[in-house]
Formats: sequence, C-alpha cells, structure tokens
Amino acid sequence: MDSIFNLKGKVALITGGGGVLGSNMAMVLAKQGAIVGIVGFTIEEANRTVENIEKIGGQGYAVQGNVLDKENLEKIRDYVLEKYGRLDLLINAAGGNMPGATIGPDQAIYDLKTEDLRKVLDLNIVGTVLPSQVFSEIFAKQKSGNIINISSASAKRPLTRVVGYSASKAAIDNFTQWMAVELASKYGEGIRVNAIAPGFFIGEQNRALLLTPEGELTPRGMKIIDHTPMGRFGVPEDLDGALLFLASDLSKFVTGTVVNVDGGFAASSI
Repeated sequence: MDSIFNLKGKVALITGGGGVLGSNMAMVLAKQGAIVGIVGFTIEEANRTVENIEKIGGQGYAVQGNVLDKENLEKIRDYVLEKYGRLDLLINAAGGNMPGATIGPDQAIYDLKTEDLRKVLDLNIVGTVLPSQVFSEIFAKQKSGNIINISSASAKRPLTRVVGYSASKAAIDNFTQWMAVELASKYGEGIRVNAIAPGFFIGEQNRALLLTPEGELTPRGMKIIDHTPMGRFGVPEDLDGALLFLASDLSKFVTGTVVNVDGGFAASSI
C-alpha cells in the first residue's frame, strides 16, 4: 500500500453503497486499504457490495440504513464506534429521482406531483444533511474527518424536465460549502467537506431516458452528448481519481469545493 492515495486502516462509510456509483467507490477505497462500510436500504443490497470487496481481499462491513431516519443513523454511528472506535470518511452517495418529480415533453409544471417532488427533495438533500449531521459528531470529537457529497451536472445548469432533482442537487452544492465552513471553523482544519459532481452516467433510473432498448441514443441522449465535449457518457471508473484525491491527504487543504467529472459538460456552450 505505497500508493500516494494510501488509505490503509481508514474507516469509511458510504450511504447508497449498493448503487452503481456507490459500489464502485467502495471497491476503489477498499483497494487502497480502507475499511469500507456500506449502508444499504436493505441488508441484502449492502451485503452484495461487501462480498465484492472481500473477493478482492478488502475489508468491508454492511449495515441496513435509511438516510431519512435520524434514529436509525444514530444506531449505525454507535455501531461503527463500538466496532472500530472511529470514522474517517463519510460518502453521501444515496440519492435518486422519481418520474412524478419530472416534467415530460408533453407536460407542464402544473403536472408536477407534489408527493413525488417532496420524496426527491428529501432523498437527495435531507438524505445528505442527516448523515452529515449524525456522523460529523464523530469528526468533531476526533478533530478529524472527511465528508464527500455527490452533486450533479444539473446543480449548476438546471436541466429541462428534472426539476426536483436539479433543485435538490443545487442544494447539495450549497450545503457542501456551508458544512465545510461550519466544521473547519468550529472544530479545526482536520475536518473537510467537498463534493463530486458527476456528469451523465448510465444507471437504471435514467437508462430509458438516454438510450433506446436497442442501445441507441434517444433524442435526450443526443442533446447531452452534443453538449459533452468528450462525446460520451461517463462510466463509474471515471470518478476514481476525483474520489481518491478528495479522500486522501493529497487534498488536505481542500474544503468547500465541488469537483466536476463530466467530460466538459459544465464548460460547454454554443
């Protein structure tokens, strides 16, 4: 473990660690020697990622958790402290979208479903704030710790149709900056808060929006690729460098930042 990204012995926790991006992040951290905890909405989901970690000789642990249930999160915090005595890294990767919080091509804002909108806002922003609140209490006592939030290309440039998702991810950018100042100014330079903003990655939630059943680009997918200078969608491994930079001591003077990993989408214009 002589890598410049060495995380040997560091204890990490990833909410949404059973998802496409979250599970890949878990594997990346485990390869660098971190002990990686996976919070899954079901224990089966979390166990799948831990099993994959163990197959490569890494260390992991699985917990069932709901990022919107503070009492549940506090139990996880107590479990981690009892088992390992500390926590070094929290990655808030839980999030998502719902059809009712989007506006289809033949719809208008008046068709937005209030219940779905609230669920999307809750999952993405409240589901980031609550874990940060609960687990940063460990960091405050340790005077050290690291939070990495997951933003989106839709945070800075609101995308048509995904109104709830865009609003909630913009809130994550704001919260990342706020929390960075809050923790560093009150508990010292050893605590950092940053975010990664992925561009367009194919997942189960957006596959039908971007690709046809035959794997061809939909009109929406074409527009995205046209505005992505690198001309492709991202793959989970594209996040590895930004993740390891923010998770390691190489970024020890970096806090309150949002790192775009989007193939140039944020820089693109007409």
